[in-house]
Amino acid sequence: MRVVRFSGACLLAFYLLLHTFAPTVWSELFAYNIAPIAAIMAISLAPHIGDSFAKPTTAIAIAVWTCGSAIASAGAHFSIPNVLSTVTNFMYLLFYPLAMIGLPRLLAIKQKLSLIELVDSTIFGLGLTTLGSALIIKPVLPHFDGNTGETFFAIIYPIADLILVCVVIATVSMQGYSRRGYMLSTGVLVFALTDFLYLLQHINGSYLMGSIFDVGWIIGLSLIAESFWQPGIDIKARDGVSPILISISVSLSATLLALIAIRPEFFPRFILMPAIATLALAFIRMAIALTQAKNIGQERLLARTDELTGLPNRRRLVTEIDSFIEKEGALLLLDLDGFKQINDVHGHETGDKILQQVALRFERALPQGALLARLGGDEFGVLYEGGHDSAVEVALALRATLSYPFHINNKEIQLGVSIGVAKNNGEKDLLLRADNAMYKAKREGLGVCRL
Repeated sequence: MRVVRFSGACLLAFYLLLHTFAPTVWSELFAYNIAPIAAIMAISLAPHIGDSFAKPTTAIAIAVWTCGSAIASAGAHFSIPNVLSTVTNFMYLLFYPLAMIGLPRLLAIKQKLSLIELVDSTIFGLGLTTLGSALIIKPVLPHFDGNTGETFFAIIYPIADLILVCVVIATVSMQGYSRRGYMLSTGVLVFALTDFLYLLQHINGSYLMGSIFDVGWIIGLSLIAESFWQPGIDIKARDGVSPILISISVSLSATLLALIAIRPEFFPRFILMPAIATLALAFIRMAIALTQAKNIGQERLLARTDELTGLPNRRRLVTEIDSFIEKEGALLLLDLDGFKQINDVHGHETGDKILQQVALRFERALPQGALLARLGGDEFGVLYEGGHDSAVEVALALRATLSYPFHINNKEIQLGVSIGVAKNNGEKDLLLRADNAMYKAKREGLGVCRL
């Protein structure tokens, strides 16, 4: 396994020796193109790759590129039909969509990505692509006026390189950094930079097939293959793409669109597509974020609200008690008397209606600012801010609300309540003391008991 893993580096070193000391047609044709084949084998035998599509798609991408390279190498030394040159270009071009499928999957951990993370990474990738297209590709275009084929490939290769680089970098930043991510990013960058170097040499008429600069492609592919053997991301929480990077991507795209509107002749028109797509995705992300925030708010509200009565629940009351410690006031716990018999005799549906009406009566009797909560079953709680004597008066008022009967389904139902009142003395046993007072009131028939 280790032999296969490092065979690409060994073959590349062998090619460099031949190229430096004994260059021949066959060394350039075979020794150069056998190195990426070793990279394909290294990828195929790499262990511990979680995604089943990462290895085959990347291996096929390099295989297609290698076929194009072999044809191009043959064309540099032998006479071949012109149609094969076009075939070579399309083979090189086919490398990119396959790599864009396989390489992000290599980095992906087993956690499921959220929709907003995918949108974030796409915005980041498109933003970088827009900037790169505007700054790097634009100077190339004037050199290819009148030649549609050369113009097409001159534009499509660097754009594809930029997109591939941005996709990999966005995936790394979204998933988290690792040795695999660093190695893969380096390999893709070396490959892309070699493409740009070739393009510049081709423009200046200085490119020579078989020059030492051609080794850059093989180095890039070898680093990509080596990344398959590096450790990936641990299963841990991801921070996602930084909001700062998202803001920069959107701002750059908006700025470029504004500059295009002011100076339409200065930038190539093809950057309109990624720039507009970046802004459109930014609006989609904002809509998703607003919807998620609304849903989270509703979920939090439901988590702290009693479903039957609409009152705050025990969780909300306990949370409020934590911030109530330093205030003057009291906690009142209320337990309905005779409610179990109502459920047994009249049924749970009637019992639920009783609880809803009890909640309404309690709410109307409480002063403004008091918090009423249903703690579960037939228990209620009240956080009251004020003097201890006035808290007892509130308890008596609450008890008085149940002094007259309820009318449910033409039935008259009488109900009582036992209330425990615990003065807030700054200790953390407020709930316990109120509970003890309530049980004492219930056990001794006091109605209201204060501790």
